[in-house]
Amino acid sequence: MKALASFSAFVGKTFAIWVILFAVLGFLLPDVFKQFAPYIVTLLGIIMFGMGLTISIDDFRELGRRPVEVAIGVVAHFVIMPALALLLTRIIPMPPEVAAGVILVGCCPGGTSSNVMTYLAKGDVALSVACTSVTTLAAPIVTPFLVWMFASQYLPVNAWAMFVGILQVIILPLALGFLAQKLLPRVVKTAIPVLPIVSVIGIVLIVAAVVGVSKAAIAQSGLLIFAVVVLHNGLGYLLGFFAAKAFGLNLYKRKALAIEVGMQNSGLGAALATAYFSPLAAVPSAIFSVWHNISGALIANYFSGRTDDAKAESIGAK
Repeated sequence: MKALASFSAFVGKTFAIWVILFAVLGFLLPDVFKQFAPYIVTLLGIIMFGMGLTISIDDFRELGRRPVEVAIGVVAHFVIMPALALLLTRIIPMPPEVAAGVILVGCCPGGTSSNVMTYLAKGDVALSVACTSVTTLAAPIVTPFLVWMFASQYLPVNAWAMFVGILQVIILPLALGFLAQKLLPRVVKTAIPVLPIVSVIGIVLIVAAVVGVSKAAIAQSGLLIFAVVVLHNGLGYLLGFFAAKAFGLNLYKRKALAIEVGMQNSGLGAALATAYFSPLAAVPSAIFSVWHNISGALIANYFSGRTDDAKAESIGAK
């Protein structure tokens, strides 16, 4: 069990490499990985169940301790990323399915990998976790509404079906995972060390499946989509950082909110796009999943060396 836990930890730490590898494999071996496409929603549900096993009341206590800071992060996330997505679809010509997919990933809640990147950046991890948790719980209402408002000009949007779908794939597994840790604490404690490998397997199969199904579209429009994703993600970091700065938050907290705004739950985006739009609409989410783990590691490395606000950081950490 210790060997499995050690391997799981290694896989978790090298997550970005595995995502890139399986994205390439999905493109080179589409017939192998497209078989997983019907199970994308199930895979995401398993990932969210694993998240539910690790979530705690403490993750939400920050909301009570620092409601204004958490609110800044949540509002910035759900304003900046959808607005950037809409702006990019207006400025850069792209097929309607791709435009809808870009907007969809922009309207998703924060990704859990943002918490890891914030830790590596020496930022406010508690604030990052609180923002991710709140945006995730708000997603059933906020995400369908924003997608309907911004993406219906490109493709028909069934907001109600999307609402129900997010409840099924996000909230229900989270609730079951949380319930399991209360009812079966010993079993869950034993399982937690191997959760990283389960999450990584789920994400890489989702990415590989989307890439495999959409190989032809990626070959034709892949560079365009990649450029849009890079701009979306990079501007998200930048505007998230300056939004936090505008509200007077110190560097310790600005790091957290920059990463929180820029990183999305792209697995949810891929699942929703596959279920309610088309495989092509899921490509921006798949590429986002690959890219934001690379960019997140890079920006975390950059931020980790910025300690000129050390005094403010020590105050914010208390």
